[in-house]
Amino acid sequence: MSTKLNVEGAHASADRAWEQEIVPALTEYIRIPNKSPAFDPEWREHGHMDRAVALIADWCQKQPIAGLTLEVVRLEGRTPVIYMEIPARGPGGQVVEGGADRSADTVLLYGHLDKQPEMVGWREPLGPWEPVREGDKLYGRGGADDGYAAFASLLALRLCAEQGLPHARCVVLIEACEESGSPDLPAYVDALAERIGKPSLIVCLDSGCGNYEQLWTTTSLRGLIQGTLEVRILREGVHSGSASGLAPSSFRILRQLLSRIEDEGTGQVQVDALHVEIPPARIEQARAAAEVLGDHVFDELPFVEGARPTTDDRQELLLRRTWRPALSVTGADGLPPVANAGNVLRPFTKAKLSMRIPPRIVPTRAAAALKETLEKDAPYGAEVTFKVSEPSAGWDAPALAPWLGEAMKVASEAFFGKPAMAMGEGGTIPFMAMLGEKFPEAQFLITGVLGPQSNAHGPNEFLHLAYGKKLTCCVASVLADHATRK
Repeated sequence: MSTKLNVEGAHASADRAWEQEIVPALTEYIRIPNKSPAFDPEWREHGHMDRAVALIADWCQKQPIAGLTLEVVRLEGRTPVIYMEIPARGPGGQVVEGGADRSADTVLLYGHLDKQPEMVGWREPLGPWEPVREGDKLYGRGGADDGYAAFASLLALRLCAEQGLPHARCVVLIEACEESGSPDLPAYVDALAERIGKPSLIVCLDSGCGNYEQLWTTTSLRGLIQGTLEVRILREGVHSGSASGLAPSSFRILRQLLSRIEDEGTGQVQVDALHVEIPPARIEQARAAAEVLGDHVFDELPFVEGARPTTDDRQELLLRRTWRPALSVTGADGLPPVANAGNVLRPFTKAKLSMRIPPRIVPTRAAAALKETLEKDAPYGAEVTFKVSEPSAGWDAPALAPWLGEAMKVASEAFFGKPAMAMGEGGTIPFMAMLGEKFPEAQFLITGVLGPQSNAHGPNEFLHLAYGKKLTCCVASVLADHATRK
């Protein structure tokens, strides 16, 4: 089996469209500070989200795709979504009669357009809202995560049409609150259920790649429990000369509580309810990926001189990033800046906790277990509260259908010259768990451009343009194979 696309023609067309159309649009998109609602509660008043929606919707509506329809759907009190339908094409590439039938075989392509906040540490001359291109890298917030998705989805369909290749009816859904945990998405999926239909293939372009040398597909995602842990021991601050040694430090109490849930020496999470038995197939995928990636498993991280990862075992590192729970402290209150810190025993310390949890765990149960562990039997009778935001479930992909495994292999070898690879990812895409429940028979192609040093959510985020072009061709190849699968 080989790709149905003319490889040279697809390469040339994708390169031309990316350079002349997509990169200019992404450049303007990066300039829009459309932060996700969790980071910009006044997003409606600021209007940045609407600007981003308008930019992407305008580009999409201008695409030469027969039968394309687009609607910006707005439910009361929620962020908008861009909803597109593209009718099916037959073997000659022409729109088939009844190709827009919503009961027909359907492919759902997904992405999001909201962004993470600025973060500090961008190197000169880079910045979150100032696009800068250096060779094949387009720097700026949101280009790779996940502004490119709408453009790449429609270009993949264009490539099929240009070469007279078939594809099933397609629905493209671009949401605007993924970086906030997709709280609005279930309402939209329910509201649009009849229009979406029942997808047999779901393509998500919001994930990562182990390198920029082959097609990578994501087979699992971790879930997420976020919450604020607060320890309060005094009603007000007191001179440390008077109180230290008598009253315990709220920071020390917080350290004790964190030790309940994490071994500070190893990073091992101590709460049994947050662990699962890792499936043998996922262990084997981690072994194969570690063999291909070698030190690239960890050397993309910006370690300071002399620092090292948590273990030298590459396979174990991948499992720790994908199937084991892990704690991060991502923020704190109650701590004055060093320059303004007096000799005062502070009344409270508050920390933002981010606990990644493995797939196959019910997140509400895990959150309850975490809350109980932190709040019970507070040291020194301190006031301890752990307020959990809406937890997100992880996701474990269904068994891969033979046709899709072959289609990904063929696409990767055609456009990268190397076989396709699979591994889990450490992040969370709430949409996947939701769709996995709604469409248990669907196959999933979860992929993306977030590769080594692309640094989504952090400073110096970039989109690898050469990889994006080849990935677009791979998606087109898979769509054509999906239409003729047996």
